[in-house]
Amino acid sequence: MTSSLGFAFAVIGINHGHIYEQVDVMVEAGCRLKSFYAIEDDLAAEFAKRYPNAARVGDERAILEDDEIRLVVGAGILAERAPMAVRAMKHGKDVMLDKPGATTLDQLAELRRTQSETGRIFSILYSEHYTQRATIAAGDLVKAGAVGRVMQTIGLGPHRIGNYRRPDWFWSKELTGGILCDIGSHQVEQFLFFTGAEKAEVVTSQIANFDHPETPEFEDFGQVLLVSDEATGFVRVDWFTQDGLPTWGDGRLFILGTEGTIELRKYVDIDGREGGDHLFLVDKKGVRHIDCSATKVTYGEQLRDDVLNRTETAMKQSHCFYATELALRAEAQAKRIGGKRPRERAA
Repeated sequence: MTSSLGFAFAVIGINHGHIYEQVDVMVEAGCRLKSFYAIEDDLAAEFAKRYPNAARVGDERAILEDDEIRLVVGAGILAERAPMAVRAMKHGKDVMLDKPGATTLDQLAELRRTQSETGRIFSILYSEHYTQRATIAAGDLVKAGAVGRVMQTIGLGPHRIGNYRRPDWFWSKELTGGILCDIGSHQVEQFLFFTGAEKAEVVTSQIANFDHPETPEFEDFGQVLLVSDEATGFVRVDWFTQDGLPTWGDGRLFILGTEGTIELRKYVDIDGREGGDHLFLVDKKGVRHIDCSATKVTYGEQLRDDVLNRTETAMKQSHCFYATELALRAEAQAKRIGGKRPRERAA
């Protein structure tokens, strides 16, 4: 579907599969993918097959210096995302990255400085929120007062390593920023969103390599306790989803309110209901299961309009930066635990 409201955008960096979701939300919003830059021929071939009308360019400057391109989208190697975003904003482009938007606090400071100086939009597509239909539906319910005032969120983000062969950079702390910086940022962002907190404290955080001694830098487990003036949040993320689960991870979110609770089973209901996007609401009237599979995803349309109108409807700039900051602080101050007695692998 084409919209007269759309514009040309481009991609720099396709190292994570989230790039396809990032591109699709903009295409579905009526925008046109004009070109992409990637140094990896195998990844580029797969990307070009999916988007045959997008031209592969041999230098990112062909994108950055193209006046027709309004937005640059990226999912490169994690540590390379912020520097790319800085270059793009300095060339007058708005930017949408996969999470995490930065892997160090120094990178985040440069992003903030550049965004302030250029006035460009810097957005992070937290897919467990902004394109996950049950999470979107939960946001609508909370906004409508369905559970009263939110006092706590508990976000669980288990992942499976063996979905596909992981590249070498996946095992590097320097290149990924660590588990709390990476997949933990999803849960940190949701804590801020659902509680409405604009400031919070990382009370405690832990990371571990419990069962991957062959890659000592790697973190396969992490947890965080967050506290704001009016709410708390607990985060647990790990790489221990087993092959018996029919999807890559059992992402769950619990929302405790003064007048009710919400539980999300985002990707699978282990009780047997088909598909994902499951929401369970408990209030004074009873218990309800809500199928959220038809909930509308609006992030792409909102970001399109923000680029055109210089607004902040998809995500407030301050929220984008602060979610990143909290995740980075949790990672930076995390105590490393365990990892001394890995179990024996099954034959």
